[in-house]
Amino acid sequence: MRVFGPLYEKAIEWAAKPRADVGLGLLSFVEAFIFPVAPEVMLAPMTLARPRRWWQFAGLSLACSLLGSLVGYALGHYAFDALKPWLADAGWLPHLEALVHTLGADAHAHPWKAFWLLVAAGFVPIPMKIASWACGIVGMPMLPFLGGIAVGRGKRVFLVAGVIRLGGERAERMLHQYIEWIGWALVVLIAALLVWWWLR
Repeated sequence: MRVFGPLYEKAIEWAAKPRADVGLGLLSFVEAFIFPVAPEVMLAPMTLARPRRWWQFAGLSLACSLLGSLVGYALGHYAFDALKPWLADAGWLPHLEALVHTLGADAHAHPWKAFWLLVAAGFVPIPMKIASWACGIVGMPMLPFLGGIAVGRGKRVFLVAGVIRLGGERAERMLHQYIEWIGWALVVLIAALLVWWWLR
């Protein structure tokens, strides 16, 4: 079943429109807390179409991702509180609260360790929404949170835009060719992480 290919093709259509930068900003913002499609799928064809503006597109995507991560942080914080009655009925609340307390205490005691974890997460395909929600749940201090997201996401968007700028159509074609595999691999990875966390 093709899911990510059609989404990528739709992103390419948006990338050709005159106000594609607005679409890139919106996608980057929403992806940071809920949407499943990474902004790189618009960033790549936009950079291919206007290569001299690669750094502007990457900077816009990063700025909007940071704003979206703040929404994800708030959602993580307030959603966890809202779900507490349901989690208590299911019998999961004591375990989850203990885990949140431990992680939160560690994040406050070693905020820059948490910063480096977020930076490292940018090298692996962990969606930003998971990181931003998790940081909101445990109450990670804001400065290392935003710094870690900025460095972690920044190196991704600038790397993608830079590679497309240098590699041209060949690099974009490779991304297009493997987008379905990449998308489903991310879904499997997220599911595996959730199962591991649940069993743990």
